[in-house]
Amino acid sequence: MAQQRRVQLSTQRPTSTVCVLGTELSLDVCGSAPKDAVAFHVQGTPGVKLYVVHDTQSVKLPSSVSRWPLATGTEVLLAMDALSKDVGDEKVRISYFGEAGGVPVGRAMLYLTCVDVSLDADTSRSGAVSRTLLDKATWTWGPDGHGAILLVNCDRDDPKAETLDNRDTAVRSYADLKDMSQMVLRTRGPRTIFAGHRLVLHVDFSDADKVGVFYGGNSVALEEYKHVLGGSKLAYAIKPSRHQEESVFYVEGLAFPDVGFSGLVTFHVTLLESPEKGLLETPIFTDTVVFRVAPWIMTPNTAAPLEVFVCSVDDNEDFVAAVGAMAEKAKCPLTVCPLPENRQDRWIQDEVEFGYVQAPHKTFPVVFDSPRDRGLKDFPVKSILGPDFGYVARQAPEGASSLDSFGNLEVSPPVTVQGKEYPLGRILIGSSFPRFGGRRMAKAVKDFLIAQRVQAPVELFSDWLHVGHVDEFLSFVPAPDRKGFRLLLASPSACYQLLKEKQEEGFGEAAMFQGLEKVPKPTINEILANEALRKFNNYVQSCISWNRDILKRALGLAEPDILDIPQLFRGEVAAGAEAFFPDMVNMLVLGRHLGIPKPFGPLVGGQCCLEERVRALLEPLGLTCTFIDDYFSYHVLSGEVHCGTNVRRKPFAFKWWHMVP
Repeated sequence: MAQQRRVQLSTQRPTSTVCVLGTELSLDVCGSAPKDAVAFHVQGTPGVKLYVVHDTQSVKLPSSVSRWPLATGTEVLLAMDALSKDVGDEKVRISYFGEAGGVPVGRAMLYLTCVDVSLDADTSRSGAVSRTLLDKATWTWGPDGHGAILLVNCDRDDPKAETLDNRDTAVRSYADLKDMSQMVLRTRGPRTIFAGHRLVLHVDFSDADKVGVFYGGNSVALEEYKHVLGGSKLAYAIKPSRHQEESVFYVEGLAFPDVGFSGLVTFHVTLLESPEKGLLETPIFTDTVVFRVAPWIMTPNTAAPLEVFVCSVDDNEDFVAAVGAMAEKAKCPLTVCPLPENRQDRWIQDEVEFGYVQAPHKTFPVVFDSPRDRGLKDFPVKSILGPDFGYVARQAPEGASSLDSFGNLEVSPPVTVQGKEYPLGRILIGSSFPRFGGRRMAKAVKDFLIAQRVQAPVELFSDWLHVGHVDEFLSFVPAPDRKGFRLLLASPSACYQLLKEKQEEGFGEAAMFQGLEKVPKPTINEILANEALRKFNNYVQSCISWNRDILKRALGLAEPDILDIPQLFRGEVAAGAEAFFPDMVNMLVLGRHLGIPKPFGPLVGGQCCLEERVRALLEPLGLTCTFIDDYFSYHVLSGEVHCGTNVRRKPFAFKWWHMVP
């Protein structure tokens, strides 16, 4: 329905007003009628479309009825569909008649100027701003959805800048402008009419701290771009140029969706009219456009790797070399974080998670910095944040626990669950249920992940582990069939089954940890005879089985989608479980190349029987297994290959706005 505005008329003097293209004016014919008038006649110049609404019927003029009764509820509507060339070049005359008819008892004249005022953004999500018939004031999800998209401008395009691009009110580079979304104000019609009216661009008070708007007038010079809206600036008066019909504004996001912020931001442009000097201006037209701030999106193990990260510390040269060799096989660049930057903190998986943001006009990676803040705490800002590489962080004011490290933050590949599609997968985080108390992920981190909406998080039980991370018992690898992946779960029962099998084949005296100095070397017979170890692993298996059931429900998985990777744990219930031998699911996945912690299992026929079993499970999927020795450099410090590496991956081909959360 067209925007409608009521216009008061007068029989004492002519009235002048503006009609905005695409809107209707409702003329108050009764309010201006002389007291003895009972009927009226209305006529307009050719550029005015007139309708009389009488007895709930709308009649287009001219019609066979020449006079209309002045009854309550009778109104005259008008619209114009061509721009005026001059001010007041179209008019409407209303003649009032008394009982006797004959000569009019009064006349009201209305002079009209038709202008076009429109605030537009990339509502159709094509990558460019265009005029549209879509409803700009609403935002809808799905492949047929509409609504403009805004990026949080959280990168640093100028390497000399002190801070993120959206933390200042300056445009420092043309690259900075390219991260912003355009919003175009179009004003057409006689230019003098805009001199007598005011145009104001404004933002709702509740949205002002979420956005920044820049305007450069007609200039292309960077220094001409001024910060005009956002923060404490709620309105900006625009002076349309005499020569240009379009004013281009650049909009940046300052905040990601979070608790108390849905991600939607609304802008308005309002045309104001001053009836007389000294009187307040009155609004006569408003156009509105809504943006949604793009969410931060994680990428799963199955996505193509673009860059591998590893830390170089005092004792891990061989590990770094092994990861480098694997990255080379996968044709993936390697970034080594040197000692001065990591300050002896090797756990790069725990410090950051790589994701991205996307709008139709731009996509760039964004690193999410965990509240953990150990030796690597400055690495994301100092070494990763940069041109077209954004940064976001959340703190844990209540104090960070091990569950706030991002080894405890994973995402599944795309899944469909009982007909509901999750085309960007589902985030997986570890928590302390089903028991009371225990450790949980910081509220600020969890709230942030939930608020992104496109990768609905699933909570798993990980507090049974000493470190407490989901990557200690699960991983995803690509597969050529079924859902395109397999879920790998650590499995004490599969391990006991394998060892029993080898014992029955006569290899009971084969020992673990061959070649490792000063490490006890239990045999298969000793492991199988260790009742305390078996009892503890039964408990561990029950914890993993609990998670298996949650994952099957939450990700819509069947048993053939899951592979059980033999693994034993040690420890006690109170202190939590740790891997008894290097934890094989804690692997690095680079396409079809897997970097798996070398388990140092019992040698059967010269081969490690654990490695052999894992190869038998994974190689039929077209995967290549490389076993990496991380025993002294990571395993004895309570982590493995995945904990000590990180990967920036290719964004999904699927556009997040096409989904329906």
